[in-house]
Amino acid sequence: MPESKRPFHRASDNLTTYRLKWAAWEWLYSEANCRAIGFEVRLEGPGGRVVDVVGVGPDNRVYAVEVKASRGDKSRDDNDSTDLKRLTAETPVMEEAVHLSAGILEAAARYATSSGVEELETDPAYRQALADHDRRTKKRDNHAKRVSSFSTKFRDPGFLRTAHCHYLMTPSGLMRRDELPPFWGLLDDTPQVLVEAPVKQVSDATTHVLLISPDPTHLP
Repeated sequence: MPESKRPFHRASDNLTTYRLKWAAWEWLYSEANCRAIGFEVRLEGPGGRVVDVVGVGPDNRVYAVEVKASRGDKSRDDNDSTDLKRLTAETPVMEEAVHLSAGILEAAARYATSSGVEELETDPAYRQALADHDRRTKKRDNHAKRVSSFSTKFRDPGFLRTAHCHYLMTPSGLMRRDELPPFWGLLDDTPQVLVEAPVKQVSDATTHVLLISPDPTHLP
């Protein structure tokens, strides 16, 4: 199907991810008997996380399905609070490295100037100090970005309270059952349940959900 004619297709989704989302939709509709299903649903209010596919089934049971097309994609969300603390603890070290390299750069500039160097960029020691400072600054900035976007979604108790059942949807054979985070089930693209998700006792889970239900006749 041409990309322009794929219903509910996001530009950031590759074809595998897109097909997995529709496989999740099919399972929610056919097997979980959900009649309100949405893609890219924001939970936990305006500032909350976005879930790939969410369905509301009989007795207002809420299903959250996260689509993962690769192992790398899955590992980005499969962290816990301890991992985040360990990553955050590295921030002062990064800042100190930048501070030290800035001091060395300043000293190299003073030495080159006192030695009669007219163009600092022509001095080997200054160029080396500048390259080292740029490298450490980039490393610090990349680390800060990683901290700001670090995801503990799969193991966050708050997120697990937003639905009665949480599932990962992956291509067949991508994940082993023992790799699942706690309280998650596993679906494959056939679609069928490989591991049943435990039904959590969550009060008023539907208050987290605002859904627009796609037309089942638009299935690709």
